[in-house]
Amino acid sequence: MRKRNAIILGAGVSGLTCGVRLLEAGFDVRIAAYLLPPNTTSNVAPAYWYPYKVAPRDSVLGWAAFSYGKFVDLSLIPESGISMSPLLKIFDQEVDEPFWKTAVKSFRRARTDELPEGYVDGFVTEVPRIETPVYMQYLLNRFTESGGVLEKLDSETVSFEEISGDLPLLINCTGLGAAKLCRDGNTFPIRGQIVIVKNMGFRRIISDESGKLAPIYIVPRNEDCVLGGTAEENDWDLSIDPATSEEILNKCIAIEPSLADAEILGHKVGLRPGRTEVRLELEKLPGGRALIHDYGHGGGGFTLSWGCAEEVLTLAEDFVSRNET
Repeated sequence: MRKRNAIILGAGVSGLTCGVRLLEAGFDVRIAAYLLPPNTTSNVAPAYWYPYKVAPRDSVLGWAAFSYGKFVDLSLIPESGISMSPLLKIFDQEVDEPFWKTAVKSFRRARTDELPEGYVDGFVTEVPRIETPVYMQYLLNRFTESGGVLEKLDSETVSFEEISGDLPLLINCTGLGAAKLCRDGNTFPIRGQIVIVKNMGFRRIISDESGKLAPIYIVPRNEDCVLGGTAEENDWDLSIDPATSEEILNKCIAIEPSLADAEILGHKVGLRPGRTEVRLELEKLPGGRALIHDYGHGGGGFTLSWGCAEEVLTLAEDFVSRNET
């Protein structure tokens, strides 16, 4: 029988989630990555469950719905950093109900008195809110405590052959790194800049992704509040732009005027791994080996993480069963 060994390239939320899922299904797993938590793009994200800038819609709905259920369960574990939070989506024009409505536990139209000035429509739902520094550490602990091995690479310019050696199964969770690693012209950065302020008692998430001021999001966490943001495609710049920070603050204050008094704690920039659509498929390699791709999640890495990991596991188990000797 062929051994159930796998190596995962990438230690962001996709790589760690795949690692946990495969380990708990009986695989021996090693994760190799140039950037490890807390230095991954996933650690920067002001994450909450919401499929943002990610396709194709039909697959995204299934992955997101599966992940929603997993996050609901995780919200019962205090050390996970997951909690259920109200989300108010606001629009400056009337809109249809969203494609993801069937994935959530509760959904209703916003009342007029809930909408900021200048907005005419909105949704109110309950979504998992992910305290990313806490949750990423939780995933890392769960991975290593389940027997997973973590390896820091000396360079980000590696090849699949260098990493996998003679192991039969490699899983590609490199996110934006896949643009070079796979020579994938459909992959591109979506630059996001955020401002972090002290939480002054906010409890609900507010987001506008299509109005005149969009993108805007206000994401309260336990100790701070993340204000955003930007979604600049094909922009690789990781430096903090003071003018952008000021613009973010002004737009969020227009939505929540009390933010004008909030203490600024910091600024961050991250590059979302954009792609024309998620790539989740098995590629056959010479010598009877396999490479499973799981990248291109755009602004939905956390939202799709458990659903995509479940499909990765299905592909991995099918590959192993077909190659048993």
